[in-house]
Amino acid sequence: MNKSNHVLDQFCLDGRTALITGGSQGLGEVIAHAYAQAGARVIITSRRLESCQAVARKITNETAAETFALAADVSSSKDVEQLYQEVKEKVGPVDIIVNSAGINIRGSITDITEENWDSIVDINLKAPFLMARRFAPDMAERGWGRIIHLGSILSAIGIANRAPYASSKTGLIGLTRVLAMEFASKGVTVNAICPGTFATEMNRPLLDDPKIYADFVSKIPLGRWGDLSEITGPALFLASNASSFMTGSTLYIDGGWTAQ
Repeated sequence: MNKSNHVLDQFCLDGRTALITGGSQGLGEVIAHAYAQAGARVIITSRRLESCQAVARKITNETAAETFALAADVSSSKDVEQLYQEVKEKVGPVDIIVNSAGINIRGSITDITEENWDSIVDINLKAPFLMARRFAPDMAERGWGRIIHLGSILSAIGIANRAPYASSKTGLIGLTRVLAMEFASKGVTVNAICPGTFATEMNRPLLDDPKIYADFVSKIPLGRWGDLSEITGPALFLASNASSFMTGSTLYIDGGWTAQ
């Protein structure tokens, strides 16, 4: 437990190392930047090394934090093992994992192919399982760790033409709860953030269609989409000592959509 007398010190990540999958863009990138601002060393990973390197340079230039770029397909157990060995050799122990890598293919159940289903479930659900299986035991051995999953409002509600995505994100909440129980006695917490509509590249087709955009806004009590920066506070909370008595929980950052 953090013994500091100042509440803001509970959010400090000095001395921590955070690994963010899907950290080269979107919510993963802004979370990585926030962790660097809070004092963490940051590892950016995605399938494209050049994109990871560009983000790592940007974060280092803007925060002076030590930042690393490593390429991996985290839906592959072979790649996850290689990533683990690279991190161990080049960086050292990982304290925080954010499973932000995710994809979505929209379409009706009759249009979605088996290959579409497999690719979405592999990235959105299998990858967090593989990452936790490989990295969490080391956290448990050291007695401190944070695993944060990026779910979705579709972890709780249904929207037409999102069958594989909604299924994977709903399954991720189940994985969050089970892992939380398995590691609760070992100092490792496992929680999920479920964003609503944020202006990410994944949502670009929705942003660019005025009718669809307006339809989504009509369902959000706050009356707007989320700004990417609005994910950073909850992400920092779950990564820090401030959330030390919280595990197996889900935070919906959705402008009130799921409150209705």
